[in-house]
Amino acid sequence: MTRRDAPATEEGWYALHDFRRIDWDAWREAPDNERDRALAEGVEFLRDRENLSDAEQGGSAVFTVAGHEADIMVLHLRPQTEQLDRIERAFEHTALAGFTERTDSYVSVTEISGYVTEELEAGIENIEDDGTRNYMLQRLYPSIPDAEHVCFYPMDKRRDPEYNWYDLPFDERADLISGHGDIGREYAGKVTQIITGSMGFDDHEWGVTLFADDPTEIKHLLADMRFDPSSSRYAEFGRFRFGRRFAPEHLPELFAGEPLPAYGSTDVEAATTDAEESEPDDGGAETDDEGGDSDDSGDRPDPGTPPHDAATTEELEEELRRLGIDASEYPDAGFGLVFYSDENAEALVDEVDGLRGNFEHYDTHLLTSVRAHAGRTAVVSLWKNERAANTASGFLGDLAGVDGDGIGGPLADRDAAERADTTAADDGGDTAPPEVEGTGDEADDDIRGELSDLDIYAGKPHGEDVYAMVLYSEADTDDLREEVESLSGGFDRYDTHVGTSLYEGTATDRAAVVSLWETRDAADTAGDYLSDLPDIVGRAGEESTFGTMGMFYTVKPEHREDFVDHFGTVGEMLGDMDGHIETDLMVNVDDENDMFIASQWEDREDAMDFFRSDAFRDTVQWGRDILADRPRHVFLA
Repeated sequence: MTRRDAPATEEGWYALHDFRRIDWDAWREAPDNERDRALAEGVEFLRDRENLSDAEQGGSAVFTVAGHEADIMVLHLRPQTEQLDRIERAFEHTALAGFTERTDSYVSVTEISGYVTEELEAGIENIEDDGTRNYMLQRLYPSIPDAEHVCFYPMDKRRDPEYNWYDLPFDERADLISGHGDIGREYAGKVTQIITGSMGFDDHEWGVTLFADDPTEIKHLLADMRFDPSSSRYAEFGRFRFGRRFAPEHLPELFAGEPLPAYGSTDVEAATTDAEESEPDDGGAETDDEGGDSDDSGDRPDPGTPPHDAATTEELEEELRRLGIDASEYPDAGFGLVFYSDENAEALVDEVDGLRGNFEHYDTHLLTSVRAHAGRTAVVSLWKNERAANTASGFLGDLAGVDGDGIGGPLADRDAAERADTTAADDGGDTAPPEVEGTGDEADDDIRGELSDLDIYAGKPHGEDVYAMVLYSEADTDDLREEVESLSGGFDRYDTHVGTSLYEGTATDRAAVVSLWETRDAADTAGDYLSDLPDIVGRAGEESTFGTMGMFYTVKPEHREDFVDHFGTVGEMLGDMDGHIETDLMVNVDDENDMFIASQWEDREDAMDFFRSDAFRDTVQWGRDILADRPRHVFLA
């Protein structure tokens, strides 16, 4: 018989699930002073464990338990078994312990196995993919979720003659585990799990702890998994326990039979504030008199170390503004990431789409988008919290062409009412991109002045600063039309909106969505909404350090064919000019006489050489006879 090799594993924090039944008879017979003392010491003990007063890393939480076998469950995660042992003995010294009886317990350790990646055999520190390594670290050193409900159960893999998990080849076991994980990912954002291994530690092989705000999601997840072969053929389960998390300060309500608020849903008493003020920074804690050792974590990697460079809130929000993202439009965003790639934006979009598809399984994900700015491609990702962003950072850092670590940082905590005031529309509260006052930067003003000297209209002569946001899409024009019309209708509520239209290329098969605004900031803000249109492949300007120059024409109907023919001649001339990348004539799908010319250039000076040329001057002079109004030469935001 073939001997199978055990998969490589990596272990993290040790876990103790401690189940207690309350001796209600003894509690009822005890005098008030004994009960008050028991509750006070119980609150202090549980709160200190949650605040990690005995260790620098880990976590603790207390839950009610429904059913006859226990009244409460306390979960402890610690880097060392000695710490769990000390926690057990310390509890027995509290007055509360005298009113409880341990009915069960479970000892295990957080675990990740080689089924995720065979590279684990060389050690987690040697895994090349930052995203995979960071994901594993989050599994090994988890935060206990704040979700209201918990379910714990132990399990084994079968060793029956017909279905023996340990006789299966590794590849077959890995495929079964992968399929099982696919089901779990469908519940991402609804159910969170902590998986612990217990071979040699307790009666079963693994412990599973599930957390969810909606308890039925736990039931639905387990029902779906029961029909998966990994469970239906090869899994056996122990006793299930179910309960609700509560804050230690609400222990008196538990003993009084009063309603318990969900964890984190109400303010706790002043003692909580005192405890929080004593907490050290960075999630650590000073050791207490019980002898906690600052070296308890040993040489274990820090699960919170981000793979990006830290940025301040001001630095990050300024970078986001340059990329056309107004952080205030994402009030739930607590942390943001920006990575730059040498790849063309269109070449990178498929890879980012794949990442976004995975990120969207998690309710902490808010935005992941490809942006082009000043000839560079940027990938922006916004998350509700730093822990989730740190995991995503590893995957983003592995994108093609990324050179450097990228940046990440916290986003400002804005008052919700103030955010509502700035985003509500005048007609009853519907939200749309806010009107953002401002003008172009000094470089834009210099360019406009130089064009004006050449007698080329560039917005300033009539006091009209016009900025354009242009995005290309591979979607069918008919599919885009309805969505663009809807967006344009929403934008019309703002005075800064000039117009938003859908165009088709004549030199390429691309569709373009063009949105014109009076201010650069307003155009950038609109880009957040435009980028959600289907099959967007990039913003104009991704190949240009200067950006795309846009010329917008309304042609007299009787001269339309002459204009198109003349564009072909100009296009041939442009193709011979230094620094020219591409020029396309885009036609409005709703008005064939409304046209948009986009030209991309290597740098500003190459574009200005074109505007200074006799060929361009002759074209403008000729165009005055066939255009219905004066063209706009605008800079793309």
